[in-house]
Amino acid sequence: MKTKAISSIFVLFAIAAGIASMAPAAFADHPEVAITTVEESGFSQECVESGCYTPVSAAVEAGGVVTMTNTDTTGVHTFTSGTVDGFTPSPDGVFDSGVLMSGDSFTWTAETAGEVPYYCMLHTWMQGTIVVQAHAAEVEPEVMEAAEEVELMVMISNSQVMGGTQIDLEFNTLHVNYDLTATQNGEIIFEGKGQHAMGLTATHQIDAVGSDENPIDVEVISLGIGEPGAEDTWTGPVGSVATAQVVPEFGTIAMMVLAVAIISIVAVTAKSRVVPRF
Repeated sequence: MKTKAISSIFVLFAIAAGIASMAPAAFADHPEVAITTVEESGFSQECVESGCYTPVSAAVEAGGVVTMTNTDTTGVHTFTSGTVDGFTPSPDGVFDSGVLMSGDSFTWTAETAGEVPYYCMLHTWMQGTIVVQAHAAEVEPEVMEAAEEVELMVMISNSQVMGGTQIDLEFNTLHVNYDLTATQNGEIIFEGKGQHAMGLTATHQIDAVGSDENPIDVEVISLGIGEPGAEDTWTGPVGSVATAQVVPEFGTIAMMVLAVAIISIVAVTAKSRVVPRF
């Protein structure tokens, strides 16, 4: 004769869904880029092939500072934004250092993304480029809440088999992960950790027999629903006890309700007591 108990867990849980909104914002710390002149670049055009400025192409983030220094000990130079057609310069007014003596510097803050060509007004074969890169936009997530109801039902049955007790579990969904513990007289007589029910049923054999005076208490703890080894994708109740109390005379069915909020879990628990009928 089988004694059956049905335990239901109703779970209401919140899912946080992040919706990214792009909002441009300046970085707190911008890199500083240094550009220098090549030695004797004002007297010889040999630097044209490799570049008369070092580096000949410099990259900086928008909002960054560019420091331009005349390190040529043999002459004076300028850093003037614009282009050169042949030997004819065309300044565009983005920046102009004016004439810099050897050792003098000029700073410019890059504000707009894009390429900024420049040259030396006194030696137009000296040309370079500053590439201003747009900084990454900061992501500010907006959290929205959505509710979903998940029900996990567990049926616990027992029967005497070969001098012991067979515990049969029936689920209403596949891939239930759970712990099962059976106690008698306050002592653990069976403990199955990390169990997985691939189908809708699972069976466990306990080497003990219960009675009215000495019942067996069975406890099923849900670990989540999903395939083993993929815990990050498991759904459903986690860390909750799904039980019902059964006595042979009345066959009482108890129900447990579990409410899961975004940051808290509150469970109401009743132990399952399984007593065989003869």
